[in-house]
Amino acid sequence: MNKMTIRDLDVQGKRVLMRVDFNVPVKDGVVGDDTRITAALPSINYVLENGGSLVLMSHCGRPKGEKNPEFTLKPAADRLAELVDAKVTLAPDVIGPEVKVLVDELKAGEILVLENVRFYAEEEGKKCTPEQQDAFAKELASYGDVYVSDAFGTAHRAHASMAVVTKYIQPCAAGFLLEKEIQYLGNTLANPEKPFIAIIGGAKISGKIDVVTKLMDKCDAILIGGGMAYTFYKAKGFGIGNSLVEEDKVDLAKEILAQAEAKGVKLMLPVDNIAADKFDVEAATMTVGENIEDGWMALDIGPKTIELYRAEIAQAKTVVWNGPMGVFEMEPFAKATFAICQAVADADCTSIIGGGDSVAAVNQSGLADKMTHISTGGGASLEFMEGKALPGIEALTDK
Repeated sequence: MNKMTIRDLDVQGKRVLMRVDFNVPVKDGVVGDDTRITAALPSINYVLENGGSLVLMSHCGRPKGEKNPEFTLKPAADRLAELVDAKVTLAPDVIGPEVKVLVDELKAGEILVLENVRFYAEEEGKKCTPEQQDAFAKELASYGDVYVSDAFGTAHRAHASMAVVTKYIQPCAAGFLLEKEIQYLGNTLANPEKPFIAIIGGAKISGKIDVVTKLMDKCDAILIGGGMAYTFYKAKGFGIGNSLVEEDKVDLAKEILAQAEAKGVKLMLPVDNIAADKFDVEAATMTVGENIEDGWMALDIGPKTIELYRAEIAQAKTVVWNGPMGVFEMEPFAKATFAICQAVADADCTSIIGGGDSVAAVNQSGLADKMTHISTGGGASLEFMEGKALPGIEALTDK
C-alpha cells in the first residue's frame, strides 16, 4: 500500500470530493441493505470531524448513461442523513450550474450528495469520446480541493469518477475502506498463513477461472460449489441432467483439474447434491450422488459434501470465500451456503469474504461479525485476487 491515505490529507477548511459506493438495493424508495453506506462512514466522519466539507459521488444500478429516476441516489442520501450528524443535501444533477451553486455554498461539516454519476454516459466512457469523458471528469474535479476514493466496488473500472478525475485534482488518497480492502486482500494473499483454503462458488466458471488458476499456486485446497461445479462434473464424464453447464468451458475445466493434480492442490468437487425437477421453490427434490439423472438439476451441494468441506475448513488458518454453494435465494437450496457460513465462522482462521452473493449470505446468516473481513467489491475483489492492477487504485497519489 504505497498510496496516500485520507490520514495524509489536511482536510481542515477543505472541500473533499469523495467517491463512495452507494450502489445499494432499493425497494419502494427505501434502502434494503445499507452495508455499503455504513462501510463509508469512517471516512465520511473523519472529514467532518476534521473540519472539512464533503461532495459525495456514487453510481447506483445501471441507468445506461441516461437520467432515469428509478436509479436516483435519493434513498441512499436519505439513509445517510439518518446515519450522520450533519446536514445532507442531494443535488438535482451531477454537473451543471445548479450543482455548482450548491458546491460553492457548502460549509464545513456539511455533505452534498451528487446525483447518480451513471446518469451520464461519460462516467463509464461508453457512447462518448475520450475528450467528452475528460471534460466531465474535469467538472467533477472542480468540486473539490482534494480527492478521496472509498469505492472499492468499482476500483476495477477506469470510470470518470474513479480514474479520470484524478488527472485534474491532487492529491488523491484512499479512504479507510479502500485501504482496509487493499491491506486484507493484498497482504493476506501475498503471505497467507497455512493451511490456506479457497471456497469458490457461484453460477459460472467463466468469471472465476483466473482466480482459481491464481489461487492454485498458493492454496492447499480449493472447494468448489454452486452451478460452476457441474461444468467440472461434465469434464469428469459425470451425468449432469439439466444442471447448469457452460459447454464451451468443459475443456478448460479439464485443464484446471489436471493443473491441480500436477501441483498437488486438493481441488474438491461435491460428492452429493440436492437435485430438483425444476428451478422453483416448490420443486420436488432429492439427494443424489455424482451422477444426476435427466430431467433433474442440481441446485445445492449435498449433506456429505457439507461435512467434507466443513472438516477441511476447520483445519484452515486462512479462508477466502467467493460465491454461494447453491441457489441460496430459495430456501430449499440455501442449506449448504449457510452451513459453510457457520463453518467459516467457527474456524480459527483469517476469513475474507468477497462477492455480492457470498456477502449477502453472510449478512443473512447473522455471522458477519465472526468474519475477519467482508469485501465490498465483487468483481474488484476477484480481479485483485487475480493480481490485476485496478485503475481506481493505480490512479491515486503515491506516498
